[in-house]
Amino acid sequence: MKIKNIIMLLILLISVYTIAGCASGNEDSSPKEKITQDENTEMDHSDAEHADMDHSSTGEVPEGLQEAENPTYEVGSKAIITEGHMAGMKGAEATIVGAYDTIAYAISYAPTNGGERVTNHKWVIHEEIQEASEEPFEQGTEVTVEASHMAGMEGATAEIDSAENTTVYMINFTPTTGGEEVTNHKWVTESELSQIEHH
Repeated sequence: MKIKNIIMLLILLISVYTIAGCASGNEDSSPKEKITQDENTEMDHSDAEHADMDHSSTGEVPEGLQEAENPTYEVGSKAIITEGHMAGMKGAEATIVGAYDTIAYAISYAPTNGGERVTNHKWVIHEEIQEASEEPFEQGTEVTVEASHMAGMEGATAEIDSAENTTVYMINFTPTTGGEEVTNHKWVTESELSQIEHH
């Protein structure tokens, strides 16, 4: 009887240690998994649609885009970016590289390279839409995007979320978060810039 009890006790202890080992293994991996999930969640919420954005461009503009005659911010002047489409943009000092009169659209689309639907992307201009004619597009219209500001954007079918008849600017700026200068960034609208105050 005694040996049987000892064997049972040993089996019980082994079982307890095995279960405890598994549990502690799970505890060890859980926080790591949780951190990864949290990081992914954060990434999804912090301008995920701009993660693949080519912040800099060649500076080429679409055919037919009209230079603004009397822009508020002249080419070569500086302004402060008041609305950021990505981290490090808001509050940065911009140098105006180009100013154009057009219609700027906020769009939603499913990237051609897969991935989640991008909503309310700012900005694509009238001349970057395949079906563009003289008339502006109305909200809800489906269009084909010819711009390649982000991976999977060119050739995508998009829905017009809103339209703004404005001057758009191509700018250079150094992100407030650090890093290299972004050159020929497309696009910011006039309402997303403000004059630099001289004291």
